[in-house]
Amino acid sequence: MPKLPLTPYRREWRTLSKADRRKFVAAVKCLQGKPSVLPKDGTVPGAITLWDDLAYAHAWRTFFVHMSATFLVWHRYFLFTYETLLETECGWTQGLPYWEWGLDVNNMRGSPLFDGSDTSIGSDGVFVPGRPDFILDIIGGPDPEPIRVVFPPGTGGGCVERGPFNDTVVRLGPFPLDGTPWTNETVYGNNPRCLDRDLNTNPLQRWSTFRNSTELILGYDNIREFQGFLEGDPRVTTEKPIGIHGGGHWGVGGITRDPIISPYDPAFWFHHNQLDRIYWIWQNLDFNNRKDVFGTGTWGNFPPSPNVTVEDFIDVLPHQPAIKIKDSMNTVNGAPFCYVYV
Repeated sequence: MPKLPLTPYRREWRTLSKADRRKFVAAVKCLQGKPSVLPKDGTVPGAITLWDDLAYAHAWRTFFVHMSATFLVWHRYFLFTYETLLETECGWTQGLPYWEWGLDVNNMRGSPLFDGSDTSIGSDGVFVPGRPDFILDIIGGPDPEPIRVVFPPGTGGGCVERGPFNDTVVRLGPFPLDGTPWTNETVYGNNPRCLDRDLNTNPLQRWSTFRNSTELILGYDNIREFQGFLEGDPRVTTEKPIGIHGGGHWGVGGITRDPIISPYDPAFWFHHNQLDRIYWIWQNLDFNNRKDVFGTGTWGNFPPSPNVTVEDFIDVLPHQPAIKIKDSMNTVNGAPFCYVYV
């Protein structure tokens, strides 16, 4: 039997050797240094590098690929885009690693992913004392009153203090969500600032434990409920807001809490790769009956939009062409995906 290539295997970070972790970090830093390939037409004046391109790809689709039918499939294609760029531009050929949150629910700072060593993706942010609780009001459910979720502050709050990515530059944004008008120059301009984090076990312990993941995988047999509980969609659940998706984002904190430009933090990709792994496991429990989507093409169906079907297309232009959603369901058919999780 011929030996299979290494690229299809996506592994948890701590199962990689320290030498391979360093190689992966070097590949990400390489990608951060590659020039932008976006058109120089003034649409994204702040895009200097491929890292900015990836943040932009997520930013301009945010309100179409969250709380919508395409959440899981589009992010799967987005991860594939990142994995492909790491291989073609920077020579990383061992598959995209993921972060199993359940291993770190009691000690984020001690995680091999966040301990600040040269085999991590950097440390917590500098501690900022005296911060109040974070209050998140979730709207869009059956009750006109918002669902209020309260988070205590984490153990950081400032710029990433140590490790390979303490020099990462965030350029695009911030994106005001208070109704302030946006222009390309204000939200897609070059506004350089540091990468910040605020590691926090509280959201992980509430939404991203092994039990949370297992109950999600085994508890729902249709994509509406599975994805709705995964995202904490208030149209599906009012008792379990945030979901495992939000738990990971809030667990890392800082810019990773930002629903628009969170891909600036290398942690985003580890977190979403774990989400895709959960989705992959769920699909493969009953693959023939778990190849569909549910919902419309806008965030919470606002503004109202048509229902999405597997015959519709997703893309990550200009880095990946459009594909039909039905072609995103099978990760091992080579059109375009070829990977499994181990």
